[in-house]
Amino acid sequence: MLKVADLSFSFSDTPLYEKVNFIVGKGQKIGLVGPNGSGKSTLFNILLGHEDGYKGKVEVNGNTVLVPQEVKYDPEMEKSDTVRSYVDSKNDYQDFEIYKIFDGLGFSINLFDDPKILSGGQKTKLALSRALLQKSDTLLLDEPTNFMDDTGKIWLMNFLSNYEGTLIVVSHDLKLLDRAIDKVLAVNPVTKTIDEYKGNYSAYLKLKAEKEKLLAKQILIKQKHIKHLEEGLRKMARFNSKKGVRKKTLQRKKLGREKMDLPDLPKEVRVIRINLPEPSRVGELPLRATNISKSFGNVQVLVNLTLTLRRGERIAFIGPNGSGKSTFIKILMGLLNPDSGEVILDDRTDVGYYSQEFELFDFNKNVIDTFVEKTKRDTGFARSFLGRFMFSGDKVFQKVSLLSGGEKTRLSIAVLTGCNHNVLVLDEPTTYLDVMSQRVILEALKDYKGTIIIVSHTPEFVRELNPHKALLFPEEKLVFWDNDLLEKVGEI
Repeated sequence: MLKVADLSFSFSDTPLYEKVNFIVGKGQKIGLVGPNGSGKSTLFNILLGHEDGYKGKVEVNGNTVLVPQEVKYDPEMEKSDTVRSYVDSKNDYQDFEIYKIFDGLGFSINLFDDPKILSGGQKTKLALSRALLQKSDTLLLDEPTNFMDDTGKIWLMNFLSNYEGTLIVVSHDLKLLDRAIDKVLAVNPVTKTIDEYKGNYSAYLKLKAEKEKLLAKQILIKQKHIKHLEEGLRKMARFNSKKGVRKKTLQRKKLGREKMDLPDLPKEVRVIRINLPEPSRVGELPLRATNISKSFGNVQVLVNLTLTLRRGERIAFIGPNGSGKSTFIKILMGLLNPDSGEVILDDRTDVGYYSQEFELFDFNKNVIDTFVEKTKRDTGFARSFLGRFMFSGDKVFQKVSLLSGGEKTRLSIAVLTGCNHNVLVLDEPTTYLDVMSQRVILEALKDYKGTIIIVSHTPEFVRELNPHKALLFPEEKLVFWDNDLLEKVGEI
């Protein structure tokens, strides 16, 4: 069983939770929902005992295992020589049992490979495989389907439906687990609490929609009332007697109270509005890579790969995780040296880079300093601009290391938007975002006039972006775009 009583937690002076109470019974399947940055990952860390400074009581019985949305450094993985020793350190399983989990997740890898050379997506799948095999009393999953195709998502959700322990899942794909969920915990960033909804995910969505519709109606009524008070105050402008002045004073106070009591719309129904900048001028060939080769130990990842990027082109990199896409991007960005070959940039090439691993961030700096440093804007502009991306108040002074995956994505996009790039390199830009934000980003990218390199495992996203060409991995073959290639986009 898991019990939280009067939980309060703040970042600096900004409260994240205030007097939160809920109970999760043994064997329950819970969906944890809320907008990006509302504190879902923080709650997981509190439950694990990895976050200090909270008030209240947190009681967790039995063994608890977390699979985070980002697996960049796992001490157990770092000290493991093989995939097998990491996922099954006690040798409790036969090889075929482990491969059965891998196959279900759409994960093709040898048990005796070194786990440290895997891509970010592969490491996440490996950590998930390990957690599923451990059969813990309580399993916490933070966006477990981020790096999966539809087949892998369905398999995982079916597996979790029959999981014997307690399960708390954060996911944009909770509809796949709908029949198994018996409660939804919804983080409410307006009230700083967690609301409980009994029943499955579909029931929660219906109740939430009804609640938001009622709230919107209440806000409209209050706004009309405020407008009526304001009109009345304007009509009183000519009242200069003592009685008239007193009446105006009372009206102003009443108007102030009404405005103070006007409820905010929930953050999850607000939209991030993004307008990517007009690209600066650049030559016909902003970027070229010739005969790029790269190996990690005995594993040859890239072999004499050549790519010429033309101004205004959109090229999708397509291939399963571990096939070399992110490695090639890091070489193009100068973050990784090739064993041979070279990358040539036009003198006026200005690249905006988004990485799902956020390599360009200094995690020890705070949000506003990161934005100012990357965009060369002043702090006044930065505070106003970051507010559009839901970084307001003391949130701008929070360290990047403490941000959730979705918040890091929003910060990356804010930085891209604040600059004037003529080439965008986007490595899985929608991985940590909710569906609404994904849609907003797509619409912005569709209108962008510059050059784009995109890596995405979401077929719908790539289809609507309408690339001109595709670079296939591991074939290292450049082809003209055809919608038949969408079958390959979902490969993980």
